[in-house]
Amino acid sequence: MSKTFLETIKSQDGRLFHLAYHQKRFKRTLFALGCTTVAQLHSLLNPPQKGLYRCRVLYSKNTLEVSYHPYVKRSVHSLKLIYDDTIEYALKYANREKINAHFSQKEQADDILIIKNHLVTDTSIANIAFFDGEKWFTPKKPLLKGTTRARLLDLHQIYEKDIAVDTLKKYKKVALLNAMIDFDIISEDKHKGLYC
Repeated sequence: MSKTFLETIKSQDGRLFHLAYHQKRFKRTLFALGCTTVAQLHSLLNPPQKGLYRCRVLYSKNTLEVSYHPYVKRSVHSLKLIYDDTIEYALKYANREKINAHFSQKEQADDILIIKNHLVTDTSIANIAFFDGEKWFTPKKPLLKGTTRARLLDLHQIYEKDIAVDTLKKYKKVALLNAMIDFDIISEDKHKGLYC
């Protein structure tokens, strides 16, 4: 697996969103690589002052590259279930080869939902949460513990739970979570054919 990592940070009109959570993951990753000091992301970033951008921080133990990309939200209304019991993505690697290979199998669906050992993990671009009528639950074992997921757990707006693939249709709503879309409800009705 490549030792190059990625942070994706939302920037709108020059404002950087939830930087503390990105800094925490950036630091944790670099410490895992053996670094003893870590730069402050805010000192490295200078986003455009107008518009919505995806700030891309590509880094390794000895390199760092920042770029800014205009952001257009991907519309997601259907998910193809993809089964893979060996996939690993615990750190936000820049190398997404296996995830991209799975995404190429989505057929007519908008995105994929990866199932590992009969449990729901993530889509290709986001963590996921499910509403049971009272609370929102996110998989206890995601492929990647995203920054938006971490923040919403800290705020007690979502809760961790093992979500078995055969229980998906009992949930009333589904939402995607990532740094760019925050908490985006994609299905208000479990009968709309979200899964394929």
